[in-house]
Amino acid sequence: MFKLGHNTIERVARFGYGARGIVYCLVGGLALLAAIGQGGRAGDSESAIRWVLAGPFGAVLVGLIAVGLLGFAVWRFIESVTDADRRGTALKGLVVRAAHLLSAAIYTGLAITAGSLALGLSGAGGDAAQDWTAWLLGKPFGLWLVALIGLAVIGGGIAFLIKAFKGDVTDRLKLDADHCRWAKPIGQFGYAARGIAFLIIGGFFIAAAWYQASSEVRGLAGAFAALRAQPYGWILLAVVAAGHFAFGAFGLIQARFRHIDAPDIDQTDDAVAAAFRSVT
Repeated sequence: MFKLGHNTIERVARFGYGARGIVYCLVGGLALLAAIGQGGRAGDSESAIRWVLAGPFGAVLVGLIAVGLLGFAVWRFIESVTDADRRGTALKGLVVRAAHLLSAAIYTGLAITAGSLALGLSGAGGDAAQDWTAWLLGKPFGLWLVALIGLAVIGGGIAFLIKAFKGDVTDRLKLDADHCRWAKPIGQFGYAARGIAFLIIGGFFIAAAWYQASSEVRGLAGAFAALRAQPYGWILLAVVAAGHFAFGAFGLIQARFRHIDAPDIDQTDDAVAAAFRSVT
């Protein structure tokens, strides 16, 4: 009887890293073209996926991206629940695992969006972040929850910047020192750009809480627009856009060379069941 094992999970994870890498290469590339006035659009992941959809074999390619992003979400979930990366149960490890769980939810949503686009089931789309922010603001203590979300996003941005500054981005790559010399700066540049974007997006949530207006919330496209609006903004946008392209390129490197200690499916099932029991 065919049985799924750790090799299957590893393949899913690598396909996921590759899909995420491609999406951010597109996001960064299109934003960079917009910054230097050569067309393109400084948008978010969904707008990049829509750009692919408009091209040759768009539905097929977007469908593959959707499957890959779902695979990445599955890996993030497994990574968090089973502690596949041996983060441990100290505070830092638990925070990282919680962030991976949140990442799983975000990329599941993006995968569903991409799948809907591939199947022709999605229209122009709205701003989901603004919608659920408005819902939160209408609840008791919602203002404080939105502010906490903003602080958490800012915290994530600071973590990205620290990771870029410390230069430990290649620690989990199966590369020798010579190859790490070229992979490391790509990863550092990418993580730094993501960190800057997170700081700006977190600020939008803080503003939404302060003004009690969900319209203040913006995603990556809003962060790009905020950079473009500054003095010499096209330079700032070009640098951060190039950084997002680097982040995507580093994702492709991770797809090939990241160390993935994937558990067996049975072990994953046991870990998920244990996690479920712990919260019920």
